[in-house]
Amino acid sequence: MSNQHILIVDDDPQVRRMLRRCFEGEGYDVTEAATGDRIETAVNKADLVTLDLNLGREDGLEVARRVRQVSDVPIIMITGKGDMIDRIVGLEVGADDYIPKPFHLREVLARVRSVLRRSGSGKPNSFEDSTAIPIRFDGFELDPARRSLRAPGGEELPLTTGEFDLLVVFANHPHAVLDRDRIMDLMKGHDWAPNDRSIDNQVARLRKLIESDTRHPRLIRTVRGAGYSFTPSRLER
Repeated sequence: MSNQHILIVDDDPQVRRMLRRCFEGEGYDVTEAATGDRIETAVNKADLVTLDLNLGREDGLEVARRVRQVSDVPIIMITGKGDMIDRIVGLEVGADDYIPKPFHLREVLARVRSVLRRSGSGKPNSFEDSTAIPIRFDGFELDPARRSLRAPGGEELPLTTGEFDLLVVFANHPHAVLDRDRIMDLMKGHDWAPNDRSIDNQVARLRKLIESDTRHPRLIRTVRGAGYSFTPSRLER
């Protein structure tokens, strides 16, 4: 019996009821929402979100963007729109999968299980730094033992599990150019899908936390056609 938590965001009460019964029948905890209001708070306890692209007066893509600003919780877009552009944009803003209506509940369950497996949601994270010694760079302090990041002013910055593990990988390989495949190999305990864009999403959120100018990043640089490079001016343990 699973105790993983699924947040259903859909303005159609019949769809919410159908999905709730399906998920609860498989042992998942479920929360429903008819709108994207307060979604940033609601995702805190969710292991996965099913999100309707068309929420009446709201744009589901914008709701997905807001979720991605605060969390790397997996998102499955469920929608009646079959346009390829909507699907592509949904994936680009951070959705992990996409299911068009009408759908079969067995397919929904299969995709939910697959996305949860890939994300590692609900499982202890086995990623550990080899030394667990605090790492200091450009005024920041990254503490693998406490799994915390402190800004130069001393305040603790909020990091998801994926963001923290990614930053540890970067800090352990300063100035090296790492492509997505290499990063995925180094982030033990995480499951990935082919062409997974989660790394790019996590890099974007890390930049918002540690870069003074996200348009011209200085700490996490993109090396065109090659990957990313962590380039602090100073790093010490």
